[in-house]
Amino acid sequence: MTFNPDADISGHRTRRPGRTAAIAGGGVGLLGILALIAGPLLGIDLTGLLGGGTQGGAAPESGSTVLACDTGEDANTQDDCRMAGAQVLLDDYWEKHVDGYIPPQLYVFSGQTSTQCGTASNSVGPFYCPPEQGVYIDPTFFQVMRQQFGASAGELAQLYIVGHEWGHHIQNITGVMEQHPNNGTGPDSNSVRTELQADCYAGAWLADAAGLTDDAGVPYLEEPTEAQIEDALNAAFAVGDDHIQEQAGFNNPESWTHGSSAQRQGWFASGYQNGLGSCDTFSVDGARL
Repeated sequence: MTFNPDADISGHRTRRPGRTAAIAGGGVGLLGILALIAGPLLGIDLTGLLGGGTQGGAAPESGSTVLACDTGEDANTQDDCRMAGAQVLLDDYWEKHVDGYIPPQLYVFSGQTSTQCGTASNSVGPFYCPPEQGVYIDPTFFQVMRQQFGASAGELAQLYIVGHEWGHHIQNITGVMEQHPNNGTGPDSNSVRTELQADCYAGAWLADAAGLTDDAGVPYLEEPTEAQIEDALNAAFAVGDDHIQEQAGFNNPESWTHGSSAQRQGWFASGYQNGLGSCDTFSVDGARL
């Protein structure tokens, strides 16, 4: 799926925070250990690792700058502008589906930067920080997916990843995170159900994204091809807990936090094919997750 070159993606709020060499939260600590064991996971919930996300991290850099991305052509040729374009579509979509929708702030960075949930970097992966309602993405993470996990990480896969993080924001502002707090790890845990719902939300959004238009009526996106849909499914497979653990030579379902590759693909496909109404992962029996 590519952007229409003439589509207007200006007016976004995407920011590039100032770079920092500091390690928030006192160095590697538990977050770094888990990252080394599990690898860069899509949408790691850092709040659970850092005691609710209220300690150890700094606020986003005050010297951040707004990205200059104006057209779909910018989104097609620049990874950071592709993230900015995704933000426009995501805000348009969720404004239609959530009463009183409050958009998150998207931070596109390179290297690492401090957040209220710890240090953001491509080794951690894209994540959502609930206390500041911020989504953090380093586009070089897509290279990590290709090199370490065998994912193709093409354009639609990248949009899926952004959409997944937006899904966590929706869970935050609609009370899902409060209603289903972290209760540990495992294939039936709230953590896994939360992640799978975010996958489903991303699928539902992408299914409708090609129908969204800018103020002049120009569609933001071209219709996705079968190959691009397969690419998104490939990304979902690559970030399954079982696939990531198998790369390290083990597989322990009781330590899962995001769900298996098959689950992640299945819930993304459920959202893509059946819409938001199919995304209640918390009412499903564990055996059917």
